[in-house]
Amino acid sequence: MSQLPEDVRSACRYFAFYIANGTLDVELLDGIDYRSALVQFGSPLEQAFAIFTNVLDVQPDGSVTNAGEAMYRAAQYVRRYCDPNYIIDPPFEDWETELV
Repeated sequence: MSQLPEDVRSACRYFAFYIANGTLDVELLDGIDYRSALVQFGSPLEQAFAIFTNVLDVQPDGSVTNAGEAMYRAAQYVRRYCDPNYIIDPPFEDWETELV
């Protein structure tokens, strides 16, 4: 069994830490209590992780080139989930939100 590259594991770990700690894109999510909203039903948390991992760019050598962008796109979903008036710009493409 092979493992995900260290860079990918690190990016996922930080994303999970920031969501759990309440510090995912502090500027975008300032004043929004998203943790309880995401965990209440589970599916929103699943979607946030799907967006993060779908957007994450992993190079052939295993390095991650856009962890910040992947976190931001997931944060945009979280913001929209908690604030229906928030407009996601640019809108998500189908591949970004795909659950596989």
